[in-house]
Amino acid sequence: MSGSGGASTASVSSAPPAQEEGMTWWYRWLCRLSGVLGAVCCAISGLFNCVTIHPLNIAAGVWMIMNAFILLLCEAPFCCQFIEFANTVAEKVDRLRSWQKAVFYCGMAIVPIVISLTLTTLLGNAIAFATGVLYGLSALGKKGDAISYARIQQQKQQADEEKLTDTLEGEL
Repeated sequence: MSGSGGASTASVSSAPPAQEEGMTWWYRWLCRLSGVLGAVCCAISGLFNCVTIHPLNIAAGVWMIMNAFILLLCEAPFCCQFIEFANTVAEKVDRLRSWQKAVFYCGMAIVPIVISLTLTTLLGNAIAFATGVLYGLSALGKKGDAISYARIQQQKQQADEEKLTDTLEGEL
């Protein structure tokens, strides 16, 4: 067991996580913190949703509890130490790109709202959805500064002027 586990751990740790491409350390922690808070809100709201006689509310509540478990498993695997595969899942999720996490988290948060549109499902999934939005914003990258933007615009304008003069000279 230790021989095969050590080899797989070495190969997993040699691959750099995809989210370290453009995220700062504080933004990465902000995304993780919002994921944990989203999981807590989903779990509490999911429990409240399950205390009803409407089957769609119960289904949405169960889905929200499942979302909470998956969010905790992905963003804070130390909370799930009793599960053997928690660290493996967290490492695989860390290797995903930011836009993939954004689609996954936002999709998970929308499903209970589609099942049962109530205030509890909206408020319970808001922070989980916000986690997906934060990962989506990190996938867009940093905003450029004004100087580099002006330089790019000037280069485009010069290229357009050159094309215009070439076409005018070609007509004469």
